[in-house]
Amino acid sequence: MAQPSEFPRRPWCGTMPAHRRLLDTVSGYAEARTRVETFTHREARRGRGRLGQVVALPVVVHVVWHEEAQNIPDEQVTSQLAVLDADFRAVNPDVAAVPAPWQPLVADTRITFTLADTDPDGRPCAGITRTRTDVAAFGTDDEVKSAATGGVDAWPADRYLNIWVCPLGGGLLGYAQFPGGPARTDGVVVLHSAFGTTGTAAAPFDGGRTLTHEVGHWLNLRHIWGDDGDGCSGSDFVADTPNQAGPNYGKPAWPKLSCDNGPHGDMFMNYMDYTDDAAMVMFTAGQAARMAACLAGPRASLGTAAATAGTVAAVPSATAAAGPATSGETAGPAILDA
Repeated sequence: MAQPSEFPRRPWCGTMPAHRRLLDTVSGYAEARTRVETFTHREARRGRGRLGQVVALPVVVHVVWHEEAQNIPDEQVTSQLAVLDADFRAVNPDVAAVPAPWQPLVADTRITFTLADTDPDGRPCAGITRTRTDVAAFGTDDEVKSAATGGVDAWPADRYLNIWVCPLGGGLLGYAQFPGGPARTDGVVVLHSAFGTTGTAAAPFDGGRTLTHEVGHWLNLRHIWGDDGDGCSGSDFVADTPNQAGPNYGKPAWPKLSCDNGPHGDMFMNYMDYTDDAAMVMFTAGQAARMAACLAGPRASLGTAAATAGTVAAVPSATAAAGPATSGETAGPAILDA
C-alpha cells in the first residue's frame, strides 16, 4: 500500500512505470502498442495534422475517497473540466507566457471534454461517481480501478474517458494508460489535491494541469524529454518539441539550456514536462497531430462531433475528419479487451 503524500515536493507522473508493468504482465500489450505507433507514424507520413473539426469526449469522474475531505465537491470537478477545455483549445489566458520563438507552434487540438449525461445502462447521470474506500493511498498498480481492490470499476472504455480522483502516495500526482492497454484499466488517475482549481486543490498543483498532462498521455503523448533519464538520446516522437536532458521542476527561467538545444533551450512550459501548474501552458502542433491520430485510430469510438456555440458547426467524427483508411488498412488498433 502506498503511503499518503498530499503535497509532494518533487512531483512525478506514474505513466511510464504503469506502461512498463503492462509490458511485463499483459499478453498482447506490446503488440498493441506497436500497432498504435505504426498507425500514428502512417498518419504522420500522410501529412495529417490536427483534427479537421472540434471533437467532444465524454468523461466520467470517479471520486474515490478515504477521508471526508477527499470527497471533492462537484464544483471542483467542473473547475477541472473548464481547465481541460481551455488548455486543449489553447484559450488558456496564460498561453501568452510562451516565448516568442515558440508562439507559432502553440496548437488548438480541437478536443473538448464533457461530463457524461448517461451511464452505461442509458440512465441519466451527472458524470460523477463517489466511492468510499478503506485504502489510505493508492499507487500505480491500478487498484483504484477495481471495486475488488478498494476502488471502482471503469465504465466502458470505448464510450467514456474514465478519470479516477483519489488519494495517492509517494509524491505521485497521477498516471495514465496509453492507448492499446486493457479496457478494464483504461483511463487516468489524479491525486485529489492536484485536481481542479478549488476545493482540495493545493499549490503549486492547483491549476488543473496534472489532468491536462495525464490526458495528453492517454491520447498517446510521451514526456517531452523522451523518458531516457537525464540523457539526450530519448524521443517523444514529436518533431517540434526540442530535445532536452530530463524533466524540469518548479518555474524555470527561460531560456534553460540542455542537450545543446540553444538558443531557445527546453520547452519547459509544455504540458508534457514536470513543471508547476503555473509554468505549463501549451501543446505544440506536432503534439496535436499525434493526438489527432490517436482519435482517428485506437480511440476513434469515443469522439463525437462538437458544436461550439457561435463558432463551430456540428461536424463529422474524429475518424471521418482524419480521412478513411485506404484499401487493406484498418481505421486503427483497438484497446485490448483483457
